[in-house]
Amino acid sequence: MENFLFSINVTLPIFLVMALGYALKQIGIINEAFVATANKFNFKVTLPFLLFQDISGVDIRAVFDVKYVLFCALVSTACFWLIWGAAKLFVKEKGIRGAFVQASFRGSAAVMGLAFIRNLYGASAMGPLMIVSAVPLYNIFSVLVLTFEADKEQTGNRGEKVKQACVNIAKNPIILGILAGLIIGLSGIKFPLIIDKTVSSVAQLATPLALITIGAGFEGRKALAKAKPTIAAAMIKLVLQPLLFLPLAAYMGFTGEKMIAILIMLSSPTTPSCYIMAKSMHNDEVLTASVVVTTTLLGAFTLTMWIFILKSVGLIG
Repeated sequence: MENFLFSINVTLPIFLVMALGYALKQIGIINEAFVATANKFNFKVTLPFLLFQDISGVDIRAVFDVKYVLFCALVSTACFWLIWGAAKLFVKEKGIRGAFVQASFRGSAAVMGLAFIRNLYGASAMGPLMIVSAVPLYNIFSVLVLTFEADKEQTGNRGEKVKQACVNIAKNPIILGILAGLIIGLSGIKFPLIIDKTVSSVAQLATPLALITIGAGFEGRKALAKAKPTIAAAMIKLVLQPLLFLPLAAYMGFTGEKMIAILIMLSSPTTPSCYIMAKSMHNDEVLTASVVVTTTLLGAFTLTMWIFILKSVGLIG
């Protein structure tokens, strides 16, 4: 019972904030314009500030773990290629294949990951290190699968689209925040207190605002569309990936903050940004939205289950 209560105390507050966002949208306090602006603000300002703060405030040389970073990167890569290969065999409708693959492997590492790790451990270097390893790969792999699985008649010159997508990745604010934090962390530069407090004030907005906007953007009717691929993608995202790779993480000796960050990387709900990318690259945005909704709903239960299991076997404290 103690382990179950521990798990609930970790997961439910995060999803209750999302539920608050949904409720505020339903009663008219939040509207679509607010959600769109808040998501843009989070993506371009608060999340980069949060990642910058977490990484720059850590002695990178002291905490950098090559084995951990390589594990996160290699497992993210393996998940993508395994899912894409399986989709080639079992997803017969080409029009949904790219959206299915992206929604199945790409979790909300930056928002959900940091929220869960902060609930458990407060400020931590392991979440940002996981994001350094996985988030750039999420973007690159998403571009690949959405480009090559999109309808040729709609996509035009694929080479140009890949080139533009690569430029967008290089300009990604989250990646730039990570890089800036790494530079400051490695150089050992210390900012004046007034700068630290300013960065901290902006960074503290990131997690609660992101969770509220995710809840406010929840569209229930889309969850009913394309039920079979939606359920399949949700099972892959929430159950199969951690089932395959958490034992390997334990075998490699990862525990505590590292194990929680790996769990989030493998089994956090599908990130809402998948919908924006799928729609802009002429893939199935309806399926993507359905997977985002479904994994968000089910993630409260599956993450609680995984945390309960990890706590019970002594892999997290």
